[in-house]
Amino acid sequence: MRSLDEILHESSARHKHLCPRQVLGARMALYASELLGLELPGRDKRLLVIAETDGCTVDGLIAATGCHIGGRTLRILDFGKVAATFTDTRTGSAFRLAPTTESRSLALDYA
Repeated sequence: MRSLDEILHESSARHKHLCPRQVLGARMALYASELLGLELPGRDKRLLVIAETDGCTVDGLIAATGCHIGGRTLRILDFGKVAATFTDTRTGSAFRLAPTTESRSLALDYA
């Protein structure tokens, strides 16, 4: 599995800079992979990510998971929330993750 620094390097290259929401997206994806027991980035279309925002957070999610819209493994429902649902399509297990206030502050410091 790639390190957070490697994931954020990829995300910032796509996004043209590093911002706190990219960090949050990447961290949520890494945590979801632990909860679901899946290795990232996935290559078997087993992981489906439903993001509740567009923009910066999604760049972090894409870099960490390898999911993308064209591959039908990423869906964006823009509710304006920094949150995402991660589903293992094989088992049906799913988790919705949203950052805490503390994690938002830590992401700001990290970026």
